[in-house]
Amino acid sequence: MFTRNEIMEKSRELAELIRGSEEAQIFKQAEQQIQGHQRVQSLIAQMKKKQKEIVAFESMRNQEMVSRIEKEIDELQAEIDAIPLVTEYQQSQADMNYLLQFVMSAIQDTVSQKINVESGKEAPPSRCD
Repeated sequence: MFTRNEIMEKSRELAELIRGSEEAQIFKQAEQQIQGHQRVQSLIAQMKKKQKEIVAFESMRNQEMVSRIEKEIDELQAEIDAIPLVTEYQQSQADMNYLLQFVMSAIQDTVSQKINVESGKEAPPSRCD
């Protein structure tokens, strides 16, 4: 039998393995590059400002200005998306998410094979020895 603390320790070990994976390293590097890219950061800041403007104009019920600002945000987003570094970052983010989903599915499948999760009973042995 394992205690909750032992399970948590194993989860920390697994987290360290994931943190050291190639996907995680590429993601961290891409994230640092994005944070250091002045044009990307400027565009993001402009988008955040525009989003606040939308909230203000929505509260004033000025749909015309909301629509205009939404178009401006779309243009800023298109400009961000056209930067190759952003595409690389998005791909690394997708790769990292895939890895995490893979690990979660593997854990779920492994646990489900050993325990009938719905009833809380152990699964019957696959063979008799």
